[in-house]
Amino acid sequence: MAGVVLAAGAGTRYGAPKILAEQGRWLIAAVRALADGGCDSVWVTTGAARPRLPEPAREIYVPHWKRGMSESVRTVIEVVSALPSECGVLVLHTVDTPDVTAAVTARVLGQHSSAPGLTRAAYHGAPGHPVVIGRSHWPGLLKTLAGDSGARAFLARHDTRMVECGDLASGADIDVRT
Repeated sequence: MAGVVLAAGAGTRYGAPKILAEQGRWLIAAVRALADGGCDSVWVTTGAARPRLPEPAREIYVPHWKRGMSESVRTVIEVVSALPSECGVLVLHTVDTPDVTAAVTARVLGQHSSAPGLTRAAYHGAPGHPVVIGRSHWPGLLKTLAGDSGARAFLARHDTRMVECGDLASGADIDVRT
């Protein structure tokens, strides 16, 4: 299971790359949510900024990060598919949901084993992150990626198990500074 923090963007609405938000605390929280939540490896997409990554994360640089989140997801699938040891599951998380913890990741992963290969966290019924995507879905997902929507359209068209996590976190995506 490869956990990936999607963090390559410039954060234009936020005013700075979110990978740098709160002096790196958001990035640390996202890496911990994946590493402590059950992922075998943790990767972070970089692009607009390339800070030093917290352990145990490794970098996936997204050269065309300006094209949007879809380019990050595409690059992740290409990199992970080329690894010498076969990875069967991607766990996608975003850097701008800092209250999501390892407990959320663990719950979603715990429900994934009996799902149809697509599982995602929900917060009071609203879809959120992390999102778990089985390898059999990667080719179909690649065909649908465009712009800044990532896997959203693909997940909406497929049988995706929603795992309620609103009791653990808000799952709020922070787009602007308050």
